[in-house]
Amino acid sequence: MKLTRIGGPTVLVELDGWRLLVDPTFDPAGRHYAFGWGTGSTKTADPAIDVGDIGPIDVVLVSHDHHADNLDDAGRAMLPSAGAVVTTASGARRLAQAPPGERVPAERLHGLDDSGSVTLPAPRPGLPTLVISATPCRHGPPLTRPIVGDVVGFAVRRRGEEQVALWVTGDTVLFEPLRRTAEELSIDVMLANVGGVRFGVTGPLRFTMTGRDAVELVGIAAPRVATFAHYDGWSHFVDGEEGLRDAIDASAASVHDRAVWLVDGVAVEV
Repeated sequence: MKLTRIGGPTVLVELDGWRLLVDPTFDPAGRHYAFGWGTGSTKTADPAIDVGDIGPIDVVLVSHDHHADNLDDAGRAMLPSAGAVVTTASGARRLAQAPPGERVPAERLHGLDDSGSVTLPAPRPGLPTLVISATPCRHGPPLTRPIVGDVVGFAVRRRGEEQVALWVTGDTVLFEPLRRTAEELSIDVMLANVGGVRFGVTGPLRFTMTGRDAVELVGIAAPRVATFAHYDGWSHFVDGEEGLRDAIDASAASVHDRAVWLVDGVAVEV
């Protein structure tokens, strides 16, 4: 498997000939985006690869469609060109009703509820069939789901295999259903979104995992490889790259030795 970090949560995954793209964000730096309820963030870094240079994409995994740091304007515009788009059930309904230039054809759009999965046939001869299953996310403190909206993580398997080839946590805090998922799954590669998101208007409340949270989750999951995304490139990260690196450096060997750092714009074999 090869992983290429593009910026924020956006990672290109090359798996057995499949090309998957996680949370496409390709807008240039400098714009401020409102997230609702008085929250928002400014994009501070350009994508490492332009959307026009990304090449054909078989599957786009959209953890949630309603925050621009996970799906921005340029990301929306490229969705119809993908072989399939997998997202939340509510997100799929919204994307199905998007303007013509952003609308994903119904036969290529797959919405997952909290326990849903979708089987994707091989797009080319010789590739395995993939099964993509939803994993739990809570994008904020308890009881905030009606405000922050639905978010989903993804467990990607080759059909017929119990092991998860790739687990994408999505934007989530550390909570019990996530811990249970980490305990129950057999995971090869784990891609965790971190950053410790906070906003001035919400004070100390956090909306994604910190580096220390990620260390705990990696310790529970014990994947062969753990890597990380969505901790820089935006102004709303309070526990960014420095906090993540400090937490990994201070962690036990059982966590530290599994960590692999992705390089912007460079395909890293994991």
